[in-house]
Amino acid sequence: MARVRFIGPEAVTVPELGDRLVEPDQVVEVPDDRYDGYVCQTATWESVEEPGKAAAKKTAAKPQKED
Repeated sequence: MARVRFIGPEAVTVPELGDRLVEPDQVVEVPDDRYDGYVCQTATWESVEEPGKAAAKKTAAKPQKED
């Protein structure tokens, strides 16, 4: 899932997200195939994480302590 930030001036209900109420400056997950439909509305949404990038993130393993 991709992530976008709502940058509109007041809370909105987003039917595509199950009638979810989204507050200004809130980050929400959107389906990868709908990502472009959100970020093309530059006065309302901004990109946080592009499609496919979340799966590519990896965290480094912690080194094991020797006793």
